[in-house]
Parts: sequence; C-alpha cells; structure tokens
Amino acid sequence: MKKNIASLKAAALAAAVFCAMPQAHAANANEEATKRHFASLVAPGKEPKLAELTMFFTLMPKGGDLHHHYSGAIYAEQYLEWVDKEGFCVNKTNYTIEKVKPYAGCLSGEGVLTDNTVLANLLQRWSDKDFYNHGAIQSPPDRQFFDTFAYFNPVASTNAVDGLQRLKQRAIQENVSYIETIYEIAPIAQDADFDKKALSAGVTEADFAALSAKLEKDQAFQGWISSYLKNVDTVSVGIDDANFTLRYQPFALRFLSPSQVYSQIVSSFKLATSNPKIVGVNIVGQESVHVSMRDYALHMQMFKFLKSRYPQVKLALHAGELSLGMVEPEGLTFHIKDAIDVAGASRIGHGMDIAHESNPLAIMKKMRDQKIPVEVNLSSNDFILGIKDQAHPVTLFRKYGVPYVLSTDDAGVSRNNLSGEYVLYAARYQPDYAEVKKLSYDSIRYSFLNDADKQRLLKALDGKFTKFEAEIAGAKSPAGR
Repeated sequence: MKKNIASLKAAALAAAVFCAMPQAHAANANEEATKRHFASLVAPGKEPKLAELTMFFTLMPKGGDLHHHYSGAIYAEQYLEWVDKEGFCVNKTNYTIEKVKPYAGCLSGEGVLTDNTVLANLLQRWSDKDFYNHGAIQSPPDRQFFDTFAYFNPVASTNAVDGLQRLKQRAIQENVSYIETIYEIAPIAQDADFDKKALSAGVTEADFAALSAKLEKDQAFQGWISSYLKNVDTVSVGIDDANFTLRYQPFALRFLSPSQVYSQIVSSFKLATSNPKIVGVNIVGQESVHVSMRDYALHMQMFKFLKSRYPQVKLALHAGELSLGMVEPEGLTFHIKDAIDVAGASRIGHGMDIAHESNPLAIMKKMRDQKIPVEVNLSSNDFILGIKDQAHPVTLFRKYGVPYVLSTDDAGVSRNNLSGEYVLYAARYQPDYAEVKKLSYDSIRYSFLNDADKQRLLKALDGKFTKFEAEIAGAKSPAGR
C-alpha cells in the first residue's frame, strides 16, 4: 500500500513538473526575445532609438521610486487647480500665490491656464521648463531649481490627499509599484542657547541629550509630532492597496539653525518609530549653501547620536550633491563618507562628488560590501550640477559594483517621470536588458519596506515582467524591422 501511495505521489509530481515545463520554456523564450529587442534599441555605435525606448520603458514594470520629493513631484498645472480650490490667486508680476481672492493684477489658477503668455512665464519659475529651450529667465540652474518650491508651497501641504491620489494614478499608469516619498518637513523647535554653543565652542553628546530631554517636555513640540502622525494616516486613505504602495520619510532642512535641524531630526526619528507608514528619515535642502556646508559635520553627529538611540530607524541621506567649482575643493572630500561612517546612512541620495572624496575606492568598496545603494537622479543632476553622460559618477558605480537605483527626485519641477529616467540611462550607457531589469527589482530590494511588503511587491513584479515580456515577444513590426 505504501509503495502504491509513493508511486502515486511520484507520478503526480512528475505530471506537475511536465505541465510546468512548457510555461517555463515560454517565459524563458519571451525573456530572450525581449533581450534581443532591447539590444536593438541601444546597439553600440548607433544612435539610440529614443521613441522606441520611451515606449519600452513606459510599458516595462518599474519597481519603485526611492528618491522622490512629494511637493516637487506635483506638476504646476495641479498647483494651479489648488489655487482655485483655496480661493487664492497668482500675482501676474512676481508669480507668487497670494492668499486673497483674484483681482486685476492677480489671476485665478484658471486665468493663468488660459493665458498662454502668463502660463509660459509661470512655468519658467515654478519648474525647469524651457530653461534651455528659448527661455528668457536665466538665473543659475541650481537657484532656478531650488527657488521653485517657494512658489507653490502655499498650496502643497493643504491638498496632500488630492496630490497623493494623483501621484498614485500616475504611478499605476506608468507601471510603478512603489513610491517612498520625502513627504513633509518634520516638526521643529528652536533653542537659542544650543545655537549659540553650537556656533562657538561646539556641542557634545551631552548637549544633544539635554536638548532631547527638553524637547520631550515641550508639549507644543510633542503635539506637532502627534499632528504629523495623524496627517500621514489621513492622507494615506485609499493609497496602500494591491495596485500601488506608498511610504513616507519626514525630513530636516539642513540650512536652518543647529537647534532647528536637531529638533527636526529628533522628531523624524520619533515619527519613524511611531507609524509603520513612515519607513525612514532624511535631510534635504541645497547642500552647497553656506550654512549647509558649515554645519554638515555637525548634522552627521546629530544623526549618529540619534541612530544610537533608535538603531532600527533607516536613513536615506542626501549627500554629495555637489560639483567641482560649486564649493571650495575641500568641501567635496567627505560628505558621502561621513553620511555612511558617521551618520550610519543605509542609502545615499545623489552621491555626485564621489570622485572627489578622499579615498573614493575605499568608500565604494564599503558601499558594495555593505550594500549601501545610491539613489541616482539623472535629470536633476544634469540640470542642477551640469553633470551627465560619462562625467556622471554612475559610470563609477557600475564599474566598482556599487549598488544604485534610478529615481526622479522632483518630477514636477524637472517635468520628467521615472520612465524618462530609464530612457536617459539606457540611451547614455547602453546597458543590456538584464541590467535594467535588475534596476527595477533593486528599487524594491533596497527600499525601506518591511520584509513582508518587499516579498509581496517582488512577487507581483515577477508576474508583471512575465506579462510584459510576453507582450514584447508577441509584438510584430508592420514594416518587418
């Protein structure tokens, strides 16, 4: 009897394997056909087929966008919708939002949209549009980029439910499964004595501990943290589902006073331990301005101290978003290293000055060995820093095995999307299909999601790629090309 049962089980297993073989063979054949098709689009020595690459990457499943600023991701046209929703207007002279009803010199959002000249001028201020394409406004590119946020901030936070829903629908349409957005500025407080000491004699871990204790007793500060947590839950309704997943990072602004930055980092760490939707913390703001450079080492010490208290909190730090000539040469030598060795960063945002850092080979070896990826933002790196093509350090990351992912940074400001970043990458660096497919998977693997969510999204990505590759393999060119 036992032999019969064993025989039946063996037969059933053999039948299952036999039935699975044709499907596996078809999947492998589809993947091989997709590889050949992609190779034809980026053949070495030939002009990249940009239109076909655009279609290819629009259709291709893209796991996640891990370097994503919420307010910078919203396009100006949506901000104009919110101007009308709030009953505000846009000043025709300086293009700022005024919190009053429209009047002769201040247009409604609809009024801006229907006046082609005003709209064109507004887009040159609220985004990078037309900066190199017949634009008349020519401030330095970095200032142009970072100055945009002040224009639309008056309506960004108060309409987050609508904004995140729009980003969700756009992600689904673009075949993006996950966004880890740098969402809102963390709660902030100021301490004059701490600032005075930080800028003169310097502060120690004892000073960090003392200010932390003071903030614990600050009822207003604690109330702001509670409000932030409630806000995340409110804006998340209807976001996390089977089609799309969203998580958040609070952030500190690096160009504020030392106590303000420290309080924001404190609140960010507390937030990340209080709500599973908040998966990491960040520090943002133009890295090259005086205060950001002056206090960089101090900020890394702040992160180090709080990381020791909250070791489970993940850090994705903007570091090395600098280029030669933007700051003094010495300022290019330590930002990435300190973000990793001092602060304990799990991911690096930008990492553009790696070639100028002291002992870059050792830094990249550590990043490779410890699997610390770089969030690569090709469009904004090109615009802000003027670095692209073979000058971009992604060429070093590829050569020395440093993990990295492609991301958008500020899609609304740059007027781009994640598919466009993949197109830029493919056109510039001629990767093979296996490499771009790995980038898609790595954007989930290196996310700050918990293990169960990672496995859920990776499994879903398997199915999406199976479908995508079948579509590509089954497509026939009418011209036979």
